[in-house]
Amino acid sequence: MSQTVTLNIPNISCGHCVMTITRETKDLPGVVKVEGNQQAKTATFTLANEAALATVKETLVEIGYPATN
Repeated sequence: MSQTVTLNIPNISCGHCVMTITRETKDLPGVVKVEGNQQAKTATFTLANEAALATVKETLVEIGYPATN
């Protein structure tokens, strides 16, 4: 069963940031869909399982866009 999680990512400042987050997370195991929102500084992830959330958060830190929630 998939779950949808919206993460606050304060380092998003432009469309390129959203593209980078999407590119770096869309093919991670368990990630079904990624949607970024530049204005809200968020990214919404549809995940196939709970374990995928930890992987997404770790990847966001690695690429310089740590989530605050």
